[in-house]
Amino acid sequence: MTDAPRMLNSVRPEVTAALMAQTGLDDDRLTRLVHRFYDRVRQDAMLGPVFAARITDWGPHLDRMVAFWSSVALMTGRYSGAPVPAHIGLPVGQAHFDRWLALFRETAAEVCTPAGAAHLVERAERIARSLRMAIEDQAGAGAVPRL
Repeated sequence: MTDAPRMLNSVRPEVTAALMAQTGLDDDRLTRLVHRFYDRVRQDAMLGPVFAARITDWGPHLDRMVAFWSSVALMTGRYSGAPVPAHIGLPVGQAHFDRWLALFRETAAEVCTPAGAAHLVERAERIARSLRMAIEDQAGAGAVPRL
């Protein structure tokens, strides 16, 4: 058994502080980003219906997304969950991911410092690619139609 999780937890505050200093990101900025981004998603003609069909209580979802982005961007460890299974079976294709990323890039550029926006967008692109591949893999197995 390795001590890696314990070692990570012991250096996490320093890693988080360094990332905050490098990017200008903090909980307040991430909260503004997540709320503004999902306001746009909900109003979007392509993405809005996909989310509306699955999320009825936005408060907990937004809290979860703030924790997710805090963990992804600042290594805070606030999020514990499994994003891939939550997205498997969604009726989405490449155009949906492209639109999601366009809205995310736009919102990050408005809310964040240039360094913070670049940091977040890089991670968002990786996440979108990973989710898209998982959904396509599942669709290839006959779970959902490809769009």
